[in-house]
Amino acid sequence: MEERLQAICKQLASDGELPEDISIKPVLTVPKDPAHGDFASNLAMQLAKPMRRAPRAVAELIIERLADTDGLAKVEIAGPGFMNFFVEAGAAFALIDTILEAGERFGRSTVGKGEKVQVEFVSANPTGPLHVGHGRGAAYGSVVANLLEAVGCSVEREYYVNDAGRQMHILAASVWLRYLEHLGEVIQFPSNGYRSEGYILDIARALADEHGRQLLVESGKVFADLPEDAPVGDKERHIDALIDRMRELLGENGYQVVFRAALDSILDDIRSDLAEFGVTYDNWYSEQSLADRGLVGRAIERLHEARHVYERDGALWFRATDFGDDKDRVVRRENGQTTYFASDIAYHLDKFDRGFDRVIDIWGADHHGYVPRVKAALTALGQSADRLTVSLVQFAILYRGGERVPMSTRSGSFVTLRELREEVGSDAARFFYVMRAANQHLDFDLDLAKSQSNENPLYYIQYAHARVASVFRQLPLRGFEHEPEMGREAYERLTEAHEQALFKRLAQYPALIERAATAHEPHQLVHYLRDLAQDFHSYYNAHAFLLGEDAALRNARLNLVAATRQVLANGLGLLGVNAPDEM
Repeated sequence: MEERLQAICKQLASDGELPEDISIKPVLTVPKDPAHGDFASNLAMQLAKPMRRAPRAVAELIIERLADTDGLAKVEIAGPGFMNFFVEAGAAFALIDTILEAGERFGRSTVGKGEKVQVEFVSANPTGPLHVGHGRGAAYGSVVANLLEAVGCSVEREYYVNDAGRQMHILAASVWLRYLEHLGEVIQFPSNGYRSEGYILDIARALADEHGRQLLVESGKVFADLPEDAPVGDKERHIDALIDRMRELLGENGYQVVFRAALDSILDDIRSDLAEFGVTYDNWYSEQSLADRGLVGRAIERLHEARHVYERDGALWFRATDFGDDKDRVVRRENGQTTYFASDIAYHLDKFDRGFDRVIDIWGADHHGYVPRVKAALTALGQSADRLTVSLVQFAILYRGGERVPMSTRSGSFVTLRELREEVGSDAARFFYVMRAANQHLDFDLDLAKSQSNENPLYYIQYAHARVASVFRQLPLRGFEHEPEMGREAYERLTEAHEQALFKRLAQYPALIERAATAHEPHQLVHYLRDLAQDFHSYYNAHAFLLGEDAALRNARLNLVAATRQVLANGLGLLGVNAPDEM
């Protein structure tokens, strides 16, 4: 019905009744009172202002164009312009067979028309294990990509590997110092280094196992005449000088041995961690490859040719304020080194050069100030900034026993994604991460996520699926078998209020998937599945499906609950969560 209403909106625009630049998505809701119809919509009230008509007059115009809609019994106008839709009983019954025949394809559509979309998410610096903050972006990005595919988009999932920044050099120095320490040297670990006694030491030990003492240098030579570290000195100057000393003492080949050992080890761990979390990528894109292929320099050249850069204090600045940013941005420092922002410009240009129609970046909420500058650069270089969507994901805060779980990153005491998965399971982690809109703070209750009770929304939904499976397992034990055709002939007997509620909820699923995909809002699907589970549990508790001699009614009900199980499984599948048959 939502598709039919959307078609009417397009027809109204074509007829000159509605401005063509007005984009309105019709949405159907289920009235609490059955007397108000099977579905309701406020579309007429949305269209009233752009059409310059009274809402009730717009509703009448829409109803006229709905006259030939199959399965629609009548439409009533209520209040200031609400439309209440009453569906023919036969149309509702046909939905059961539609779901059973479509199976896992039910709810999928082609409205995306094969649009080529890139979703880039997580993209955490490979300087350590993923933590719980990264996990929320991983779950969100994964489900957004799944939803877009479900509505017919061609989706490519990408991880941008930040392997060219300063933090990677700090990581390499940290690993090398732990390597020296492992081989007996007394070192003064920098306050600005990666201090973890866990993964850094593991990499250092592996380095020693593979290369022995080949990379060993006396600690006196390492620290001689370096600038003072904090708290008495400048920790930034100290770590930068230490990196330069390391490159000098090891030579570029030796330095790259340590650098690659650190990068490859952590990147392998990230790949494995995400795969175990149900997140896989089509492409892992190296930031360093941008410079190696000359793409960063070319992006700066294009800005220069378009006269969008200028020099000041020896640095090269992009005129970002000309394109809506709050200040101009440096793309090349006075020492000749290009900035991370310059790499980001080149990276986004390359995304569109690779033929994507639309690009979705999923970043942490702390990157909110970065959005206007990237869009400014794209606009300056002739790209439509509207083709880039940036979704900001707020941090997740863990609670255990009602107390907030402390987390830190540089000290090495942070809670990793792997630890979270081991405690609550991947299903619960993925589900709880997308329960709320990504731009809202998330309080993650570890105790609730592990509980096997109706208060746990994931358990409640999965239990509904398992309950249906249990019904079908009991069939032969009761001397029955499922006869779908007999059930089809008795659909008109499914008149109970709980059955009607299930019909309406199941009918909402395809439009819900389209809305969630278009809005990039997985939490819409979570809420829908919770409502569907509630409808089913209420039905299950009120009716005994496997009692009595009425085989026709029994099979009609079995068809209905089988369709419910299919939609539950389809929705959970898009969330990347299992639909268990037993619990």
